[in-house]
Amino acid sequence: MPQSERNERQRMRPAPLLFEPSAAVADPEHFFDLESMDDPKELLSRATELTLAFRAATDRAVEFQAIAAARLADPRRFDRLTTADIAQRAEWTEDYARKMVEFGRSLLGRTPS
Repeated sequence: MPQSERNERQRMRPAPLLFEPSAAVADPEHFFDLESMDDPKELLSRATELTLAFRAATDRAVEFQAIAAARLADPRRFDRLTTADIAQRAEWTEDYARKMVEFGRSLLGRTPS
């Protein structure tokens, strides 16, 4: 993804995810207070905000996974890991680990050595 597109996505971040109190998390039916909303318009709006926030969080987390994989596979590291080792740690296939290392390198602006 080009840098300008990534910057644009970051500027248009959805509503932040707020952490729920531990008492609310203990209740399996409780989810960001959505179950208590009676107004369907308000429910749709808040559920949409949460959906967008979770998607943005997922995208960002995947980018960090890729960066970590690229750093772990960096041939300049004395303790570098193989893609098989990275795959095992992250519970990925080796092919996916290879793709994530490549993606991470592109995010870091480096080519493989």
